[in-house]
Amino acid sequence: MIIPAIIWPVLLTVSVAIQVFYYLYYFRRLAFFKPPLKSASQEYPVSVIVCARDEAHNLVKNLPGILVQEYKTTHEVIVVNDNSTDDTRYLLDEFHKSFKNLNHLRLSQEAKLIPGKKFPLSMGIKTAKYEVVLLTDADCMPASEFWMQRMQDGFDNGIDIVLGYGAYYKKPGLLNKIIRFETFHSALQYLSYALAGSTYMGVGRNLSYKKDLFLRNKGFSSLNQIPSGDDDLFINKVATPTNTAIVIDKEAHTLSEPETTWKAWMRQKYRHYTTAKYYRPKHKFLLGLYSLTHLTTYLLLAACIIFFNLWVALSILAVKLLVQAIVWHKAMGKLDEKDLWPLFIFWDAWMLIYYLLFVPSLWKRPAKNWH
Repeated sequence: MIIPAIIWPVLLTVSVAIQVFYYLYYFRRLAFFKPPLKSASQEYPVSVIVCARDEAHNLVKNLPGILVQEYKTTHEVIVVNDNSTDDTRYLLDEFHKSFKNLNHLRLSQEAKLIPGKKFPLSMGIKTAKYEVVLLTDADCMPASEFWMQRMQDGFDNGIDIVLGYGAYYKKPGLLNKIIRFETFHSALQYLSYALAGSTYMGVGRNLSYKKDLFLRNKGFSSLNQIPSGDDDLFINKVATPTNTAIVIDKEAHTLSEPETTWKAWMRQKYRHYTTAKYYRPKHKFLLGLYSLTHLTTYLLLAACIIFFNLWVALSILAVKLLVQAIVWHKAMGKLDEKDLWPLFIFWDAWMLIYYLLFVPSLWKRPAKNWH
């Protein structure tokens, strides 16, 4: 059977149209986001929770940035010391001498049937004195002394979840830029979906929700058999179209040290993506269709060039690239990643390689460690 040549530009147009739909319906929401005006601003008592296992080296560098936050309202910082064998215990005792609002929750027994970070995090949340809990990791530093203030300001009537942005430090080298682009591209999706009333995840490096929401949903009990997912799968389970807000103010970001080797970064991403198979069917479909049509756009572009016409093919592709360029430029500015934009064409091509690299993680068994 001979395939008519005209079928290739038609199929390419369909694939590009789906991509453009994602950018104009979902991703423009983050690109042109303006925080909603609130009739009154209120500072809530906050419990900041950090889980750490053998991370004294990270705590000595990052914990002071959490302890010296400008926050006039009552707050506490809970560090859950999960069976550490390094100097974490003594380091926290020293910090407590200067910061009385630092609470050291020491766990000395393993939760053998609950792999991953969920047990120590659950203990931290149950110990929290206040209704608003703000989560970050031991390897994260608040981008400013107003991090706590900006993140809690996202709460309002009916809001139970506030999603933040967990960025990585800007350093020389291609790997650093790739890690930061992947982080931006992931945030472009989960923050935009939240603004569209279809929240599917958050990141534990910068995430806040109400303790009552956690307790009403029996914590992580339905997720305990999965090693990871204490952030994305929990939010996927409890988010509704109206109970989630985002905060992307630069002062509300957290900053982490990026991986320094390709092997370590790929291992980290494999661990993260093994939870995607547990998302709600709607979210799996939407995320999968977006990735699939990005891939098919370039396969069909090649077919259209070979079997139909070069300039027609490039003209169709140009529509996608133009819309994408505008949205990425605005969104990168919002998330303080604008230095990545000049490599726009490279990132679009890199995404093809990226999808091929990490598709196997959808079938891979999750790793049992969280640290």
